[in-house]
Amino acid sequence: MGFFDFGTIFFLIAAVVIFFQLRNVLGRRTGSERPPFDPYSAARTDKDATQKPENVVSLPRKRLPGEPAPADAYTAIDAFAKPDTDLNKGLRAIKDNDPSFDPKGFIDGAKMAYEMIVMAYADGDRKTLKNLLSREVFDGFVAAIGEREAKSEKIQSSFVGIDKADIVSAEMKGGEAHVTLRIISELISATRDKAGTVIDGDPETVAEVKDVWTFARDTRSRDPNWKLVATEEED
Repeated sequence: MGFFDFGTIFFLIAAVVIFFQLRNVLGRRTGSERPPFDPYSAARTDKDATQKPENVVSLPRKRLPGEPAPADAYTAIDAFAKPDTDLNKGLRAIKDNDPSFDPKGFIDGAKMAYEMIVMAYADGDRKTLKNLLSREVFDGFVAAIGEREAKSEKIQSSFVGIDKADIVSAEMKGGEAHVTLRIISELISATRDKAGTVIDGDPETVAEVKDVWTFARDTRSRDPNWKLVATEEED
């Protein structure tokens, strides 16, 4: 067994004293200490506080019966159709059942649908028509296409554009919204028989076409798409 010299014993005692002094000052928990800092959890917390979840989308909520409309709910409708008219009342009724409804936006969509339907009918494109027409209208279009194909007739058609599209009536029928438009378009169209002879229309003349089309959508459905439910050609 070895012996410690005086210097070694002195430093040992001094170390023990310092240890107990530091323990008295730093080693006690008071309950108010901050938890250890974790840079990863801190980064996640800061990000979560400032970033909204990407998969959360706020959708317009349908008003409950008797619930008053917001002050600006009908601003776009009143600017589009004179207040207290039948058209204004019909558009307001649709807005009550479909808060996302906007008359100008509807017309833009209807114009696109009009061109697609006209060209799909000329091309015999049943798939496109099925997505844009109600069952009854689709059956009528398909029957006409089948008749044409049976005779080996073809429609040669070029869509020039839409001169005018106006909403002429709007109403709710149960839970279904109905909007009728008067559409004036320009079209070059000719029907040729099996031999290629023109039997209807003119392949070189732009013709003015006047249609009255009605689109409908079930406002109780999650499907936002409108479908063509009635067609009428103006003289």
